[in-house]
Amino acid sequence: MSMDKSRELGTRDTQSIDATSGSSGREKSISPNTVLPAVANEHRRAILNALDNASERTLEYDVLVDRVADRVRDEDANLESAEHRQRVRIALHHTHLPKLDDARIIDYEAETGRVRFVGGELERDLLTLIEPYEAYE
Repeated sequence: MSMDKSRELGTRDTQSIDATSGSSGREKSISPNTVLPAVANEHRRAILNALDNASERTLEYDVLVDRVADRVRDEDANLESAEHRQRVRIALHHTHLPKLDDARIIDYEAETGRVRFVGGELERDLLTLIEPYEAYE
């Protein structure tokens, strides 16, 4: 199917996860115009960093929430840890994971609670470049 025909039908470029190798099956590299907004948010960078450091680049949703909550600073220092984690849980489920899934950087299976990094070298390179600057914030 041509890209124009794909757009007419409202479908996305195909990307699949090869179940035996766990590798990304993107047909072409992702556009920087898609990646840059996706990694512009601290929560989404924390998600990608946690997944990139996980074995097989896959985490269960609850584990991912804990890792992101530990990494992302809370704007309200008076919030208790459980409250902060609940805010992170809601933000990940409703905003950040869907945005990364739509950008084809992760595969988020809400039904099973599995989140897998399926991005490529561009996403990893951006994270590597951004990481040193976050230490100074």
